[in-house]
Amino acid sequence: MDPISRRYFLMRSSAVAMGFAGLQSTLSRGAIAGMMGRMDAGTGFGPMLPDPDGILDLPNGFLYRIVSPMGATMDDGLIVPGKHDGMASFPYMKDDGSVDPDRCMLVRNHEISPGHKTISPFGSQSQRLGLIDQAKIYDMGHGRPSRGGCTTLVYNLKDQRVERHWLSLAGTEHNCAGGTTPWGSWISCEESVLVKGDRHERDHGWCFEVPVTQEPKIAEPKPIQGMGRMNHEALCVDPKSGIVYMTEDRHDGLLYRYVPKVPSKMHEGGRLQALVVLGRRSLDTRNWDAPLAKPGEPMACGWVTMDGIDAPLDDLRLRGFEKGAARFARGEGMWWGGEDSGAAFFACTNGGKEGAGQIWRLTPDGMGAGMDALELFIEPNDPSVLENADNITFSPWGDMFVCEDGFEPQFLVGVKPDGTIYKFAKNALDGSEFAGVCFSPDGSTMFVNHQQRGWTLAVTGPWQVFP
Repeated sequence: MDPISRRYFLMRSSAVAMGFAGLQSTLSRGAIAGMMGRMDAGTGFGPMLPDPDGILDLPNGFLYRIVSPMGATMDDGLIVPGKHDGMASFPYMKDDGSVDPDRCMLVRNHEISPGHKTISPFGSQSQRLGLIDQAKIYDMGHGRPSRGGCTTLVYNLKDQRVERHWLSLAGTEHNCAGGTTPWGSWISCEESVLVKGDRHERDHGWCFEVPVTQEPKIAEPKPIQGMGRMNHEALCVDPKSGIVYMTEDRHDGLLYRYVPKVPSKMHEGGRLQALVVLGRRSLDTRNWDAPLAKPGEPMACGWVTMDGIDAPLDDLRLRGFEKGAARFARGEGMWWGGEDSGAAFFACTNGGKEGAGQIWRLTPDGMGAGMDALELFIEPNDPSVLENADNITFSPWGDMFVCEDGFEPQFLVGVKPDGTIYKFAKNALDGSEFAGVCFSPDGSTMFVNHQQRGWTLAVTGPWQVFP
């Protein structure tokens, strides 16, 4: 990462750390532990107003635009594929190495599997395959290439429009979420364990690194095998250690970390480990039958090293649980929450007694003596407060934003540093989930995906100013 973009990363992370130090204090006092999460309609940005177009209800003063929709022709001649999902923004760098304040980069996943009736980047009959070097397609699928992957956008923040967009990862399956790296790339995750056979030429279930380039370029489709093969969902990277933390979208999934031999060099190997709560072997954190994990009570954690990580039988999580690893309820969205008092925050979509979801915090060395701290931050057990948390992000001023993936209606939910929860936006059109919420580096624009329609929405308005 260049010095300027790294400075931005550290500034943003520090703001989040300061904000959620307040949330930790609130939780420790029991404000959320007693109520398992609380809604306050008087916080946030005010009540949502009905959208005259019936698409997105937002508070007063906020506007949205639909950009880079499914089906549009991109600058490489390929087509914007459907099922927009995980996404992140990055600074746009000028030729002289400085940040362009009027532009940003977006890298966006497409969660497409063979059974999905949605648009392919190569055309309905793969008629545009000739526009791409087929060596850059991970799985050609015996003439029916996998349609998942990533697209990259150059977005003009001043004019609020897409300047260029192109395919940046090709031939992968069901790219759900992923995460940013401190060195300025995006790692895209396959939420798939399909294997080679009649339909596929290669196994799936890997992570792929996508460089953030400002001109059209397709990433080398090389799986990071050290991160294991599983139903990958999301990840985040500790900027101090370079350790990668990963969620697994399974009802009985684990929480993993990848300790690379060389930080930032993902392909040079490392150790894949699963989280163990010390003194509580094979802890079931899902809280479905009993509240074995309580909000505001940090638990000391260690890690067990996994073997057979290519998992041809898709049993990595089962073997890890037998070794004592903790079990989680569909680990999904994940985001790094701070540099100085840094932590990995992650959502478990159907955790809790009511299956309405949880949000966790993992703090490296949070207990001292090399022991990490795992803490349940929010478990509302009330779908009217928060229903099935999925992708998450942090605003530059410290609020967490959460995409719901529950029953209609779907909301974007905010969590303030003092622990209060508020509704920010409502899908007024249909029951589709929100996905990929993130902010531009300057904090002026929120980006979020409407997955079913294949839209990226750019939301502007009276956001708090990030100093």
